[in-house]
Amino acid sequence: MLASITLLLVCQLIGEILVRLTGLLVPGPVIGMLLLFMMLLIRKGVPAPLQATAAGILDHLSLLFVPAGVGVIVHLPLIAAEWPAIAASIIASTVLTMIVTAKVMTWLSRHVAGVQTDGRQ
Repeated sequence: MLASITLLLVCQLIGEILVRLTGLLVPGPVIGMLLLFMMLLIRKGVPAPLQATAAGILDHLSLLFVPAGVGVIVHLPLIAAEWPAIAASIIASTVLTMIVTAKVMTWLSRHVAGVQTDGRQ
């Protein structure tokens, strides 16, 4: 388990270093996650200890939302002052996500091998 957590943290650290060196506009943990994903693709599977560690972290994922909740409470006056912009961005991003998802699904249903546009195979 310690080796798996170390691997996860090293991937995150490498991602942070790459972001700081290159000035990328993507968070370091996202780069680290992509690096981990590429390593797992090259390895063609997830090692059992890493899978067990990831499952343990996911079992307690709700605890990771506590700091975010505290941040919301701490910045409640700012949120109250900016609520129209926040509400508009939430609505716009939700609608945009639904449109993009529908377009991707439509495109995939037409271009996946063996599937015709009328639903027959």
